Amino acid sequence: MKVVVGMSGGVDSAVSAYLLKQEGYDVVGLFMKNWDSNINNDKEGITDGVCPQELDFRDAKTVCDELSIPLYRVDFIKEYWDDVFKYFLDELEKGRTPNPDIMCNKYIKFDLFKKEAKRLGADKIATGHYARIKGNRLLRGVDNNKDQTYFLSQVTPEQLKDVLFPVGDLTKDEVRRIAHENHLPVADKKDSTGICFIGERHYQQFISNYLKGKEGDIVDVETGVVIGKHNGLMNYTIGQRRNVGLSGDAQRHYVCGKDSKKNILYVAFGSDSKYLLSDEALIEDVNYISDKHPTFATAKFRYRSEDVPVTIEYLENNQIKVKYVDGKAVTPGQACVVYLGEQCIMGGIIKQVFKDGKDIWYLR
Repeated sequence: MKVVVGMSGGVDSAVSAYLLKQEGYDVVGLFMKNWDSNINNDKEGITDGVCPQELDFRDAKTVCDELSIPLYRVDFIKEYWDDVFKYFLDELEKGRTPNPDIMCNKYIKFDLFKKEAKRLGADKIATGHYARIKGNRLLRGVDNNKDQTYFLSQVTPEQLKDVLFPVGDLTKDEVRRIAHENHLPVADKKDSTGICFIGERHYQQFISNYLKGKEGDIVDVETGVVIGKHNGLMNYTIGQRRNVGLSGDAQRHYVCGKDSKKNILYVAFGSDSKYLLSDEALIEDVNYISDKHPTFATAKFRYRSEDVPVTIEYLENNQIKVKYVDGKAVTPGQACVVYLGEQCIMGGIIKQVFKDGKDIWYLR
């Protein structure tokens, strides 16, 4: 049985390919190029004249050579720009905080990549995601600290057919141990962090290549006093404290709201401020991964956030309303992903956030 593995140049996909080969599969590697690092002559992150994506391809090739499996390469730059990056910019212009990696999984990795793999004769595809599929259920990865079902929340049940997640039953430490024991050259390679096309580059500097921010006031929401200047609302997210541009004691303020019409960034003092809390959210573009429609469940509002108990009301137009107690920094544009225990049930995009029945995010 032929399996095409998405080779990223990292240790997770390398170990995935190794494990599948050990199980007797006919393994083929496929590397996706989704971003043109030369756009806008952005040279940040370039190492010795070579962009990080090319270095990743070199690493993927070295791994495949070590495993004696072929590696193909496919270019999805245009599709990524149209389906993921433009979405990212559109959401920022609306003042929201998008998660482009979720859309990359939906439109690229489990759509275009899968079609390309089928063209290569694949019976199944595999990726290095920390997740599990048991029957028709999508389950969290065994390693709670690395679980990536949050990022798979917009992938449809049809897209998940014929998909393997070889490292989903392993912890990250176990993955690195397997890589070391089998002399895989990326065993100690650092995990990628942040948004995939930004990488290690300065976020606001990168965004300024595409969106021009308008300077405005930073206002303490409790006192109404202007305590600083922001350089464009799209550069900030709810709950943010670092890199807000405040000095001295004001550094203990957290972003709690935006007013796009007045171009005001609102901040509140202290991480426990009531202005960071909400109790209800309207979720749109809901993707049902399971046929279960629970009334009570848990939800994650950001990748690294803890599960929050929620009650769910099902609405028309592919929307749900979730209610909870004192949710912190729940942010429009991010994903709300619903779980029953270890099973990922559904996911959607946060549209509005409320406290005591009022839309609190814009603090109108």
